[in-house]
Amino acid sequence: MKTINILTLALCLALALASCGKKQTKDESAQAGQTEQATTPSALEVDDVLARAATLTGQTVTVEGVCTHICEHGARKIFLMGSDDTQVIRCEAGEGIGAFPQQCVNSIVRVKGTVVEQRIDEAYLQAWEARSGLQAAETHRHAGGAACTAEQQARGEQPANTTAERIAQYRQRIAARQAAGGPDYLSFYHIAADSYEIVNP
Repeated sequence: MKTINILTLALCLALALASCGKKQTKDESAQAGQTEQATTPSALEVDDVLARAATLTGQTVTVEGVCTHICEHGARKIFLMGSDDTQVIRCEAGEGIGAFPQQCVNSIVRVKGTVVEQRIDEAYLQAWEARSGLQAAETHRHAGGAACTAEQQARGEQPANTTAERIAQYRQRIAARQAAGGPDYLSFYHIAADSYEIVNP
């Protein structure tokens, strides 16, 4: 009788330890899964990308914002807005995308791509002035010929009716930056997009 009780007790103890070990393994697996989910990067907000653009240059990011505008000429550029209309970033379609659909406008769009810096300095401005027709590759125009206001907004420009006014404003901004001890150029950032997703069409 004592032998049966001891065997029963030993069996119960072995089962308890085995199930405890399985539970611990499950708990550890669940915690590991939560850690993986917690470290998986989600989409950055436009404000975050703009605030950290200098350190993100050349890196692949996923950014999400409201699409306020799509370029009429080829639909290869969209503009995503963050917390307000001063927080806007341009996204340019890569070869894999081709063109953005019109459904992007007024929708939340998530774009994955590389952060690219463009510098505007005096040499850039002189070349812009010298170009015939004054149509910079970075600035698209509407059918009426006016400079795109979405592009101006993304660069923090004051409204300007002519290219000459825009160039003069850039020179003033560069001069102000130098006077404050900064470099002799302005940096603007955009996303070279590899893929996109309309989050709420």
